[in-house]
Amino acid sequence: MTRTDLLLVLCFLLLAGLMAVGLTLPQPIPGVFGIGYGAAVTHFVILAGIQGLIYAAAVALVLWARPGRAAVWIILGGALAFRLIVLGAQPFLSNDMYRYIWDGWVQAAGINPYRYVPADAQLSFLRDTVVFPNINRANYAHTIYPPAAELIFFAAAFLAKSLLLPPVFGMKLAMVALEGIGIWAMLHLLDAAALPRSRVLIYAWNPLPVWEFASSGHVDAIVICFAALALLAACTNRPGFSATSLACAVLAKFLPLLWAPVLWRRWDWRFAAIFAALLVLFYLPYLDVGAGVFGFLGGYGHQEGIADGQGLFFLSALGQVLPLPGFAAKLYLACLAALLLGLGLRLQNQMPATRTLCIAALVLGGLGMAGLSPHYPWYYAWLLIPACVAPFPSILYLATASPLLYLNPVHLKLFWPSFLYVPFVLLAAWDLCGAKLTFGLWRLKATEGAKT
Repeated sequence: MTRTDLLLVLCFLLLAGLMAVGLTLPQPIPGVFGIGYGAAVTHFVILAGIQGLIYAAAVALVLWARPGRAAVWIILGGALAFRLIVLGAQPFLSNDMYRYIWDGWVQAAGINPYRYVPADAQLSFLRDTVVFPNINRANYAHTIYPPAAELIFFAAAFLAKSLLLPPVFGMKLAMVALEGIGIWAMLHLLDAAALPRSRVLIYAWNPLPVWEFASSGHVDAIVICFAALALLAACTNRPGFSATSLACAVLAKFLPLLWAPVLWRRWDWRFAAIFAALLVLFYLPYLDVGAGVFGFLGGYGHQEGIADGQGLFFLSALGQVLPLPGFAAKLYLACLAALLLGLGLRLQNQMPATRTLCIAALVLGGLGMAGLSPHYPWYYAWLLIPACVAPFPSILYLATASPLLYLNPVHLKLFWPSFLYVPFVLLAAWDLCGAKLTFGLWRLKATEGAKT
């Protein structure tokens, strides 16, 4: 083992120790489940900040030092160990996973999960003492999750029951397994870019996915799996598989739609046809509820302050300085969508190199996520996929510092989010200068190749 490998082992031990300490922080309140528990949230954010500094040191080692042959095994073994440490504990940062389990049970009973809210008397026969009491918005919100996610909820709940696993552990295990497929795809993405596999640490050791997937079991682990496969397929010139994987990612959570303009090669109607057909096919089994298949999506937009702009960080910050009209949120979202689409089409390449495609994915993903400014840390984890190839400091900061959002539970104050988004903007300006240079050199090389 080289000196760099030994330093990686030290980083692993420090991160693992802090993972174990993190499990001692929750202070459960009987009958109450929120985003953490009181003062424990502050303690967790401090712990996550310390982990972020150690993680930054580990990233610096794999980028600028010379890891030995053992480095990849240290990194993969460490990633597995982190997840095993938190896998068996009860979730304490979020109770979203209980809705996943419930939706799986509802489908196993032959009922459309979009038809009833969990508290409806029609579903009373499914109630238990572990899952049902912890479902959030149980008495007024239909499920919000798209059909690919719903199918995986059903499969995970079925397997957990068949294997006699506790439902919470079974769902978390399914999410970690899907995340593992995503990490496998990231390793091959690095191969396609002719970069060291040790760079997978950028995703695998980031504390965010460990806490949010192995501990909280969030649905975004499905996105990690299929978004990584979609990016890998696009980089290895398999547009059909890329379209299929992207459709699965979008139908687990709509955000990966941000990548569609750069994964689709212009005039490739096969990609577009496969993508559109899968969107329709996934929704077909649930269409007996009509527009109800979108569940609580509209209500969620209002609840999170997206519809009125109060939950959009940059628009809300502008509103502190200037009076904004009532249609400001609609105008802001329309301009953001137009900017993302235009930029995506501008960044398209007919024969993209892996690095340039990953940079394009980072630019669209980072701009879209910052523009929408989601209020929960786990929304940002999928940006780490292309960051393994193109480790933009802005993206690494955005994902690693996102637990700051736990300190802003009502989503109306700008103080803590400003510590996330203001440094991100400054770092992004630096990153975009480097990205512009990379695209310019790639186009120059492509032009010279065409001339010869």
